Amino acid sequence: MKKSLYDLTKEDWNTRFPVALVAHDPAWKGLFEDEKKRIITKLGEDTALRIEHFGSTSIAGIRAKPYIDLLIDIPGELLFDEGVIARLEEIGYTYFKVPARDDVPAYMSFGKGYRLDGEIEQIYHIHMCPGKHVMWRQIGFRDFLNAHPERAKAYEALKLELAAKYRNDRGAYMLGKTDFIRETLNRIPW
Repeated sequence: MKKSLYDLTKEDWNTRFPVALVAHDPAWKGLFEDEKKRIITKLGEDTALRIEHFGSTSIAGIRAKPYIDLLIDIPGELLFDEGVIARLEEIGYTYFKVPARDDVPAYMSFGKGYRLDGEIEQIYHIHMCPGKHVMWRQIGFRDFLNAHPERAKAYEALKLELAAKYRNDRGAYMLGKTDFIRETLNRIPW
């Protein structure tokens, strides 16, 4: 029997937590706000400098995996800090280091709501890095799609196609969105 999320293989993650999109739920904004308060209470405003809701649940009117993605700005010296990791573990988060890839430096990631038996509670993903990190471009992606509903609907159509094709391959689902995200980000002046 697997004892922690760290014991799960890629295949375990794919079969226990398949890609499933649901209709947009306005309650997602409130879930984000409530979790943001919990995190600030646990970490303090000197550590959690800024917390943003991003990902598909932050884009009005499109189907999404019902996961609340949070992007947290932290001081650079706290990146990979064991004290920060321990405090988030106290409120139910599991830490996963995201390794450097392509033009994206390594950063901290946390998940909450996954159960070993495959049952799902409300899932939260934290992506934590300093405000100068390339991950912060995701806020521009969110804002662009919210300002351009036709582009948001094109993103939704792509996600639906990928979810049907890669229901049990979370990595392929995510990689399938890469070109669309990159193309959209190239439309945004920085």
